[in-house]
Amino acid sequence: MKDDIILLAHGAGGKKSADLIGGLFLKHFGNPTLNVLGDSAIIRNGAHTLAFTTDSFVVDPLFFPGGDIGKLAICGTVNDLAAAGAQPIALSAAFILEEGLEFEVLERIVDSMSRTASEVGVSIVTGDTKVVPRGSADRMFINTSGIGLLPAQEYPSPERACVGDIVILSGTIGDHGMAVMTCREGIRFASEIRSDCAPLNGLVARMLEASPSIHCLRDPTRGGLAATLNEIVGRSRVCIKIEEMKIPINEDVRVACELLGIDPLHVANEGKMLVIVPAQDAEAVLSAMREHPLGRRAAIIGKAQSEPTGRVHLKTSMGSLRILDIPAGDLLPRIC
Repeated sequence: MKDDIILLAHGAGGKKSADLIGGLFLKHFGNPTLNVLGDSAIIRNGAHTLAFTTDSFVVDPLFFPGGDIGKLAICGTVNDLAAAGAQPIALSAAFILEEGLEFEVLERIVDSMSRTASEVGVSIVTGDTKVVPRGSADRMFINTSGIGLLPAQEYPSPERACVGDIVILSGTIGDHGMAVMTCREGIRFASEIRSDCAPLNGLVARMLEASPSIHCLRDPTRGGLAATLNEIVGRSRVCIKIEEMKIPINEDVRVACELLGIDPLHVANEGKMLVIVPAQDAEAVLSAMREHPLGRRAAIIGKAQSEPTGRVHLKTSMGSLRILDIPAGDLLPRIC
């Protein structure tokens, strides 16, 4: 740890987040289950294999086009379970509320959480509430945890990525981060940028039906597609090469990123899944994804190669090749 104080960048999912986790939390909490650093912990209990995850949500503003902090909290936890190939069976919800928060706002968010959980088919079975003095928090923070059931002993994980595997993205990138940013800053475009916030367990179930041999699933949230791909190559020791022209992106998001000087590959998503699958199953998985409402714009964007290990290469629209690295700072704080 090179920093004396905590910075916003430590929560951005980039290099400083990795330093914080590796240099502090694993130093004190490290154990075989935690050290895997998956979106969910995998816990084996007799004949059952469970996935367990937890996440906190501090998004500003609380309401944004396409969602709100409540919907985001349910989707974020469900998607972390889905990335392990698990079907959610129970959720918890804990609230830190600031004195002065309007009851109407709280009820809208709780109702949104209830409706999203019902859509998933999972219940919120336990929770907690704390109220802090005015000025001690930014209106509301939410923590959700989830337990999911894994149907098989073998589950998707970055370590399983192999040379020759195909990389598939379930849809457009950057929608969530830019929806929150433009709403927060009052930036207007010809068409409204909407968050992609959505629960992906149904899409993942469809994909696993098409190929139980999917090697890796990851939802590219903080740090965006770039951070997620770098995490995968760091744990699998393959090289992944992706092509910029094959990455789906909405035109209004592209324009917003260009206007603000932001790389869309570093922008958070909350309703997309990155899939690494054996080459022989790629077309079947892609077809299954496109048949689902949340995967209609799914696309093959790259391939796993042998060298140089631990690197992500991007073939640009100009035909050149560049290293796609992890974002160093926090481009968009408070987006999840």
